[in-house]
Amino acid sequence: MQRDNLIFMNRFKEKYLNTAVGQMKEKFGCKNSLAAPKIDKVVLNARIPASKSDEKFQALVAATLARISGQKPIFTKAKKSISSFKIREGQVVGVSVTLRNNRMYDFLDKLINLALPNVRDFRGLNKKSIDGRGNLTIGFKEYLAFPEINPDEVENLHGLEVCIHTTAKSKEEGFILLSLLGFPFVEKVDNNDNS
Repeated sequence: MQRDNLIFMNRFKEKYLNTAVGQMKEKFGCKNSLAAPKIDKVVLNARIPASKSDEKFQALVAATLARISGQKPIFTKAKKSISSFKIREGQVVGVSVTLRNNRMYDFLDKLINLALPNVRDFRGLNKKSIDGRGNLTIGFKEYLAFPEINPDEVENLHGLEVCIHTTAKSKEEGFILLSLLGFPFVEKVDNNDNS
């Protein structure tokens, strides 16, 4: 029995191709679909403080990133010694994963639809989190919002940073791209709010 080859496309990628590209071509006056801004890569970073630089904690952080991203992380090492931060050259200072193509789209779908709504007291992303090149950076104080993490198995909590790199040329282009893809931005930021 022979099965037909089914082509499965991630719903996030499908939304980009079918909805966002057409709207951005109209808005920015792009003649070609390839000229429209797109998400290039997603980088997950976790810092390893000098006080917790033992191998057990490093393995824990690496295992957490591997579980969240579905890809083996790499360790980043210090290029030079800095005595005031108690960092020596060659010491592991962080763990990083770079996602592209299908894994990137799967992760972004999970981030928008599952992880961000599970963050405690989440009210939306701030537009100020987008830099001048249209890249968005989201910081998590704890990684319990991701569905792969079982809170009962967590020994030590650590922070996590998600950097979404785009091919946008400005902050406004990046904001429009990410808004069309469904990133939940706050409409108006209240300056009186202390949270």
